[in-house]
Amino acid sequence: MLRLIPNILTFSRLVFTIIFLVMILYSPYVANKPFFLDIAFVIFVIAGLTDIVDGPVARKLNITSKFGRMVDPLADKALVCGAFVCFAIIGEPKLFGFGAGALAAIQWSVAGVIILREAYVTTLRHIAEARGVSFAATVSGKIKMFLQSFAIGTVIIKMAHFTTDVQWWWGYWFITVTFVIMLVVTVVSGLKATQRSSWKKRQPIRETPISSDE
Repeated sequence: MLRLIPNILTFSRLVFTIIFLVMILYSPYVANKPFFLDIAFVIFVIAGLTDIVDGPVARKLNITSKFGRMVDPLADKALVCGAFVCFAIIGEPKLFGFGAGALAAIQWSVAGVIILREAYVTTLRHIAEARGVSFAATVSGKIKMFLQSFAIGTVIIKMAHFTTDVQWWWGYWFITVTFVIMLVVTVVSGLKATQRSSWKKRQPIRETPISSDE
């Protein structure tokens, strides 16, 4: 039973991700939006915690799993990329009284940059591992993941509890700065993937659930 714990955590993250994304899409039609989005935020945090826990548990128990190697990165990317796509679909976050067209351009551009970065690095990782080269998580990737998660949480809290320009004017700047920093780190971490020493030196690939914080 212990050997199934990492895979159960990974699979549960997929389930939590689907529930979370559906809740974000449905949130504009809910009467008690603050309570509804607070629940969505808790689900998002739980999904993130499963990502933090499953890798260390697998290493602690010395468990190898092809399921974990394939599904763990997929679940992470679905959670983050899916959140920003859902935000763009429902027109969030709203900033500085910008019109619908300007906001849509910003929101879809943010989602596009994140999706392109993840697709690019995932392609590099598959190429590297096909050559027998390890492509483990890096510090810049972990910082990127933290900033993306922080940005998602910030948008949810804004949607739930700060609904007027007067309440959230200072928050417009907070979200803007958060998004700019997140995008810079996202792009830089993606570019650094092409410079990694793992391309130059073959390393054994461990078949354990790994973080997708590449």
